[in-house]
Amino acid sequence: MSDTTLSLAAPARRLLTEDWVALGLGLFVLILALAGTAGPDLLGWVVSTSVWTDVTHALAPTAKSYAWLGGGASLLATYVALLAVLSIAAAALDADVKRFALAFTAVFWIAYAAWIVGSYAHFAAVTPAEYKKFGIDWSLRLTNEGGFVFALIAGLVIANFFPRFAEWLKEAVRPELYIKTAIVILGAFLAVTIAGRLSFASSIVLRGVAAIVEAYLIYWAVVYFVARKYFGFNREWAAPLASGISICGVAASIATGGAIRARPVVPVLVSSLVVVFAVVEVLILPFLAQTFLYHEPLVAASWMGLAVKTDGAALAGGGTPKH
Repeated sequence: MSDTTLSLAAPARRLLTEDWVALGLGLFVLILALAGTAGPDLLGWVVSTSVWTDVTHALAPTAKSYAWLGGGASLLATYVALLAVLSIAAAALDADVKRFALAFTAVFWIAYAAWIVGSYAHFAAVTPAEYKKFGIDWSLRLTNEGGFVFALIAGLVIANFFPRFAEWLKEAVRPELYIKTAIVILGAFLAVTIAGRLSFASSIVLRGVAAIVEAYLIYWAVVYFVARKYFGFNREWAAPLASGISICGVAASIATGGAIRARPVVPVLVSSLVVVFAVVEVLILPFLAQTFLYHEPLVAASWMGLAVKTDGAALAGGGTPKH
């Protein structure tokens, strides 16, 4: 085959980019979810993890109609479904499907084990109601996102003590693909939710626009400028840091790191800082909101949502009951 033929064929192979694959995966999940509104729930069998003290109660299907399946079978079904769909995506991206499947299996079970451990009540319980429910008197108040901390620890151990295993896992470690797919699903979820609550949505649209302008056009630019000019950070560190602080913490820093081809350690460290500060903020900000903004719940929610850069911690902060 001539060089000319190869040069013409290469673009054709790259027409199906990671962005298009992520869009396809997200739309596939959306179609299944919407189909369930007109008939049987097609996604209710997906596993859900709850805060627990008895590990046998940690897992359950998302929908009660699938309760007969049990937590263990639901987890296994979720793994098989993800493996099948993502293996097709890997094939579309010209990856080694067999190697991807094996590596993804290891990544899935390590990650979900970390998520289950992170949901242990002494790590994840936040509200007084949860303390009472589980009969505990203390908790690190990490919410379920404490699982990220344990996943980070697992990743550090594997990367530093088992480098060959870490290299083998790289085929399945595709954060950009996973995050892009999640963003498509999240965007669709928000659109459907808002469509069903137009009266409420119209009352907060102005506040949403203000939050977008504040986070994306002001916070990001200011953090990036300060990091570069006054702290001497290079672009590799400043961009993920600005995204992590201004947009949405862990996901934003990882996506930005991947987009600018930063070393893996950069978004990992930024994500760790985000989680640590979120733990501190979720202890302090709800108290301040209850004391000074109890008469302005939307203002308080916007403030905590923009300040606490993890979704779980922000929801936990906003859900803290008034004294």
